[in-house]
Amino acid sequence: MRVIQRLWDSDLAWSWRHSPLAVVATVTTFLLFVGAFGAPWLAPHNPFDLSGINLLDALLPPVWNPDGNATYLLGTDSQGRDLFSMLLYGTRISLLIGFASVLLAMLVGIVLGLIAGYAGGRTDAIIMRIADIQLSFPAILIALLIDGVARAAVPKHLLDSIAFPVLIGAIALAGWPQYARTVRGSAMVEKNKEYVLAAKVIGVSGYRTMISHVLPNVLGPVLVLATVHLATAIITEATLSFLGVGVPPTSPSLGTLIRVGNDFLFSGEWWITIFPGIMLILLVLSVNLMGDWLRDALNPRLS
Repeated sequence: MRVIQRLWDSDLAWSWRHSPLAVVATVTTFLLFVGAFGAPWLAPHNPFDLSGINLLDALLPPVWNPDGNATYLLGTDSQGRDLFSMLLYGTRISLLIGFASVLLAMLVGIVLGLIAGYAGGRTDAIIMRIADIQLSFPAILIALLIDGVARAAVPKHLLDSIAFPVLIGAIALAGWPQYARTVRGSAMVEKNKEYVLAAKVIGVSGYRTMISHVLPNVLGPVLVLATVHLATAIITEATLSFLGVGVPPTSPSLGTLIRVGNDFLFSGEWWITIFPGIMLILLVLSVNLMGDWLRDALNPRLS
């Protein structure tokens, strides 16, 4: 209880309680996360269970429509699958890809940023020039290039089985330069401070100094960047899936649902694409607002 009370009385918690936008964004994000990762228990139907799908229920409108069915709250898609259940499962897939790509990008960016900032010299120049070249291209183009090369190099019958790793790797490799530049700048400041110089004097190795002393002091900006990057990764995944180079149709994400529903938009079945779009907007907006609040709360110049 003391730990909880101490956290509640901290400056970060105080800042959160006094920011209505941060509170709303946190609650919205929490509800979306619970719905996504609790989909197997919260979804009224299993959209991947073929025995529970009835083609006669295809393209039913939402329940408030005169032609709606109370069994399907937000209507059904062209295959008779419950759209509300599809949203929960699709959000879970989008979040899993987003989290995995952010973690991989963090790992690559932190390692290269620490090496560049601590070593300096030619090593720093090579790593940063590579990052600058990659930053000159939009992230979506980098992801499309990596995904295209992987698909060309792998036999067609294996494409679905490697779709998730390829997509995660493509998004991560498109996002590591931001982490590398952030960590490099913080590491260049930290390595000239007294505690790092003292570690060198007593014979601590450079690797141990980076891991034990420099890394813990550069994680603050990285965590803020990761929160914002999660929203970017979700958007990138949705864009790739909308373009048809993302996850396979058997495991649809929000982007895949929007792409499939777009084929029925002008024939009157608007709910198939509108509701996934609304879910994507809520998810990305709430995560972005949390990242903005966290950045301001951890900025000592604004405290």
